[in-house]
Amino acid sequence: MPWRIALTTRARSTGALVGLLVTLAVATAVAAEGLRIVPLVRGDQVLVTFELADGFTDEVRAAVRSGLKTTFTYTVDMRLEVPVWVDRTIATSVVTNSVEYDNLTRLHTVVRMLDGHVESTQVTDSEGVVRQLMTSFQRLPLFRTSILEPNREYYVRISASARPSNGAFLWPWGSGTSGQAKFTFIR
Repeated sequence: MPWRIALTTRARSTGALVGLLVTLAVATAVAAEGLRIVPLVRGDQVLVTFELADGFTDEVRAAVRSGLKTTFTYTVDMRLEVPVWVDRTIATSVVTNSVEYDNLTRLHTVVRMLDGHVESTQVTDSEGVVRQLMTSFQRLPLFRTSILEPNREYYVRISASARPSNGAFLWPWGSGTSGQAKFTFIR
């Protein structure tokens, strides 16, 4: 009889563990859908393409239209997997996009900064262009391959946050979201 009680307890524990793993997998998949990342090695650079799919919500649109300066900050880490240890960060780059709407001229000014330096400034009257500039990035040359070891697997991890933020102001995950994508550097 005691072995039946032990078996039942073990079955419950196993069921609870499986349930927890399924929940974590679903939560990871939801976060991964919000931020799509594609690293690409070309020549001596690692180019990173990424898009924040659900970042420009109705609440963000309303904040921008009110004239409030809204900033999306993307922290991009190049990381090396280290077995049985904490993964090592090889390099970090910060991409910041800010938008300000002028209610008098009805124009948006979007400023993109890379590691604290202004990369571009664009003025537009199109909300669609603002959405694309704030949430979509094509082949940004963020890292040099000279810092990588050949035939090793790396990953790019991106954490996105927004200002102003008050809880779930911009994303359903709170003040930010993150995602990652692996690649192998072959030389």
